Amino acid sequence: MPLHLTMLTPERVVYDADILEMTVPTAMGEIGILPNHLPLVSLLKPGELRVKKDGTEIQLAITGGFIEVKPGNQIQLLVDAAERVEEIDVERAEQARARAEEYLREKKFQNDVEYTALQAQLERALARIRIAKKYRRS
Repeated sequence: MPLHLTMLTPERVVYDADILEMTVPTAMGEIGILPNHLPLVSLLKPGELRVKKDGTEIQLAITGGFIEVKPGNQIQLLVDAAERVEEIDVERAEQARARAEEYLREKKFQNDVEYTALQAQLERALARIRIAKKYRRS
């Protein structure tokens, strides 16, 4: 019995199809989801999401959000952003990384909220770069 995955960003439906399994980065670590998984709600962190379907694996970079695994093999992901590996603009991600590192190094933030936002921006950029380089080597 397959899982049904619906992945949404504020701009679009990224994925809406049956899958065999998936691996997702949560706040508590990476978890795998197979058919008949127990119900679950968790915070997602920036990182690599892998979906297996019909003997192929799709890799995506996500920037965080939430996952809900519902009874009946339904999975809903609400993510800030998601990109397939081939969509990642490594140059733009490198620029975002450099900019965030510079602002942090030069303390170009006024308060804890701005500091946290810069840390999140840096984490997202590093995840995108790491995932793109991992799969584009081969």
